[in-house]
Amino acid sequence: MTSILVIEDDKKLNDGIRMALRSEEYEIVQSRSLAQASQAMKQYSFDLAILDLNLPDGNGLDFLTNLRKTSAMPVILLTANNLESDIVVGLELGADDYITKPFSLMVLRARVNVQLRKASIVTGETFIIDDFNFDFKKMHFYVKEEAIELSKTEQRLLRILLDNKGAIVCRSNLIDKVWSGDKEYVDEHALTVSVKRLRDKLGENPTEPKYIKTVYGIGYSWVVQ
Repeated sequence: MTSILVIEDDKKLNDGIRMALRSEEYEIVQSRSLAQASQAMKQYSFDLAILDLNLPDGNGLDFLTNLRKTSAMPVILLTANNLESDIVVGLELGADDYITKPFSLMVLRARVNVQLRKASIVTGETFIIDDFNFDFKKMHFYVKEEAIELSKTEQRLLRILLDNKGAIVCRSNLIDKVWSGDKEYVDEHALTVSVKRLRDKLGENPTEPKYIKTVYGIGYSWVVQ
C-alpha cells in the first residue's frame, strides 16, 4: 500500500486532504506540526509527502532541506501565496511540485497521482563509470571514492544525462524534465548554472569537459567513452 504523509496545521484542510486521497491503495498519515511529522517518519516509510510551508513549529523548507539529506521521495509543497521566490526556492531545495492555497482537492489528487507515477518509473540503478559511482536510490554519489553532495536539481540533471548516454538532450527537454514541467518559472540561464555546478562537483575540466559535453545551440550530452 502507498503511504502518504500530510503535514498541514489547519485541521479542516488536513482532514479534507485525507478524505480526498482516501482509497484502498493509499494509507494517509496526518501531522499538524514538524515535530509530529518527524516522529511519524521514524515509525513509517512514506512514498510521498504533502508539506505546508508555514507550520506552528517551523518552516516547511527547513524540513525539506533535512529530508533531502536522506530521502528522495516526492514532496508536494502547499503555500499560502504565489510568490515566485517561494516557488523557486522550494523547487531548488528538492520539492517535486507545489500547489497554492486555496486549491481544488481534485487537482491535488491528480498531482499526487502524477508524482507517484513518476516515482514508480525511476529505478534504483547504480552507475559505475570510470572514477564515478552514482547510486540514485540511496542518494550516494562518489568521485574517486570521495563522497560528493548533489542537490535534487543536480541529481535530476545527472540522471537524465546518464539515461541518455551518447545522445544529445536538448535544452528545452532538460529544463522541462529537471524542473518537473515548471519551465515557465525557469530561464535557460538556470540550466547553464546547474550544468556548471554539476561539472565542478564531478571534477570536470571547465574548458575541456570529458563527460558532460555542450552541443552548442542544441543541448548537452554525456559522452560514451
